[in-house]
Amino acid sequence: MIALPPSIKVFERGWLSSNNVLLIDDACAALVDTGYATHAPQTLALVRQTLGARPLDLIVNTHLHSDHCGGNALLQATWPCRTAIPVSEADAVRAWDETRLTFRATGQTCERFSFTETIAPGVRLRLGALDWQVLGAPGHDPHSLMLYCADERILISADALWENGFGVIFPELEGESGFAEEQAVLEAIAERDVRLVIPGHGAPFTNVGQALERAFSRVAWLRADPARNARNALKVLIVFKLLEVREMGFDVLLRMLDEAAAMRAAASMLKPRGEWPALMREIVEELAARNGPLAVDGARLVARQA
Repeated sequence: MIALPPSIKVFERGWLSSNNVLLIDDACAALVDTGYATHAPQTLALVRQTLGARPLDLIVNTHLHSDHCGGNALLQATWPCRTAIPVSEADAVRAWDETRLTFRATGQTCERFSFTETIAPGVRLRLGALDWQVLGAPGHDPHSLMLYCADERILISADALWENGFGVIFPELEGESGFAEEQAVLEAIAERDVRLVIPGHGAPFTNVGQALERAFSRVAWLRADPARNARNALKVLIVFKLLEVREMGFDVLLRMLDEAAAMRAAASMLKPRGEWPALMREIVEELAARNGPLAVDGARLVARQA
């Protein structure tokens, strides 16, 4: 069990929802990231259980992928809390442009929410009686941010660094740069004195040097053949959707491939359009092998994970 400062509570959520980090002091109760929309009632219950009668004062989103901001709307409806989002996403949220916000591109959902303020690299926040520096973390997402507390040597890394890797490098699917940015973010983390990482997914960890080595190696592996990133993206998005809906027909998956731009872009990097059904069957078989995250029942796909 890794010891955290008493002002920090981490709700480890698994994969469909990002972790939630609750930072509490006399002035403010703040939640960093709110999980996926279908898990919003669980997020609310976890926060309520910890805060008791006290309200939530502030939501901080590291980035606006649906698994990190899907609980925003319910929490805002429950408490009159302020909400801080990356400044570069402000226009898209104000207009609620689901294409720019990637919800349509990934085949995911997010209930509309508002914001009261923005944050950007270089901003300093006082949360949980600790001082945090906001750091840019493009790569997985061009708008993503991290929070670093130098006094406690703690990094809230979102999806820029996990204990075993990092999030899908989505910009590369659309022909934009992402591998170089992820490399630079990892280098920036390595330059700081980090003893503890609270990742977007998975348990907090202290073996930071080993995690960085694995992440650097993975970036090099992906850069050597960008099709690897595309294939991984398809696997991640398929499993994510199945964890949400629990089961679906193979025909629904093929329609999703047509409708979700990120999936379409990934498939285009791997095979001509006429070969997409075969490609998807191949990927589904890989995900089902060796008691993987899904099972195939005739023409239906069923999630194995809880």
